[in-house]
Amino acid sequence: MNLDHALPLLGNQSPNDFMRRYWQRKPLLIRQAIPDFKPPLTIAAIKKLARRDDVESRLIWRENGEWQMENGPFARLPKDNEGDWTLLVQSVDLLSDAASELMGLFRFIPDARLDDVMISIASHGGGVGPHFDSYDVFLLQAAGEREWRYGRQKDLSLTPDLPLKILSNFQPEEKAVLAPGDMLYLPPQAAHDGIAVGDGCMTISIGFRAPTQATLARGLLEAAADQVMARVGLLGGPYGEPALPGPKLSAVYRDPGQPAVDTPAALPDALVAATLETVEKMRFDDALASRFLGCWLTEPHNQSVFDAPEDMDVDLEEDWPAVGRLVLDRRSRMLYRGKQLFINGETAMTPADAALRQLADARSLDCAHPACAKLSPEARSCLADWLDSGWIHYVAS
Repeated sequence: MNLDHALPLLGNQSPNDFMRRYWQRKPLLIRQAIPDFKPPLTIAAIKKLARRDDVESRLIWRENGEWQMENGPFARLPKDNEGDWTLLVQSVDLLSDAASELMGLFRFIPDARLDDVMISIASHGGGVGPHFDSYDVFLLQAAGEREWRYGRQKDLSLTPDLPLKILSNFQPEEKAVLAPGDMLYLPPQAAHDGIAVGDGCMTISIGFRAPTQATLARGLLEAAADQVMARVGLLGGPYGEPALPGPKLSAVYRDPGQPAVDTPAALPDALVAATLETVEKMRFDDALASRFLGCWLTEPHNQSVFDAPEDMDVDLEEDWPAVGRLVLDRRSRMLYRGKQLFINGETAMTPADAALRQLADARSLDCAHPACAKLSPEARSCLADWLDSGWIHYVAS
């Protein structure tokens, strides 16, 4: 992708211009971001997904002026002419190649920030009320029309005792009706309210994860704890293998100078000091942060199920194919930093060499790519394991 090339997707701005002017800063309405857009799934297919118990869905409606919400799966869904309802289906990118490809249009933003594709369908008047999100979102109109009212506002107080987070004092600055192919970008905490205009309304939300500082701090501490255990030969947890360079901390606490005490229940000062000294020895560095983020951000969705290939007609370890390509499964997540490589919640047992970085960046690797000739036996073994697990697929042509 040419990051300086103007795209209709971004209102005829380049990705570089969009990220500099709008990302995390202000809303942007884009007419015909995707001209002649066709939804990745039909409304009937979305309703069918909402009946499955392995799919996260919600139904929101108003009854006698009161907001109501119910979680799926749904044996029955309301008809369009019942009015004033919205069905939300999460993580559709895991369930549909077309939805996954749609999310791929936004990969000028780091994969570490991409979250999921949510699709909502609504009857006339349907919506989820005025609210704000703590993350960035692109709202792409897929079918029918929806009126959006939106803007930045300081008062983010919520109406109490509701099943939804509804703003109590919504003061929109802008209003627009979106037709198929139109898109609205909203940064975090931009208040918005979308109402379906007519039946057959479908809106696709491409959302981006935004972890809190508390989440990042806790994860980094968990990674440090796993590393401590791994370095003394114990089960290190998801962030422990392989162990990173660092102190083993296997020495036993000693206190040969401890005097006799008449307050035996008091914690000794020396033990407290020794405990703090161990933390000072820990390396909270780039390698540890990368280990935590790489494993955590690639952890597969709890609804992801990988299918092993029925007929394995390629041997990546012993007989590298001269033609074809390797493709990441739509549910697979792959990141790298430096020589560390992460896939589906694990640290790969091979460095992030050029061919593997190509696979992560393009989500596809031509087997004839020159970098493939430099793959180590360990890298080929990893690729063979991923192929056998259904994390990647071999496409012959």
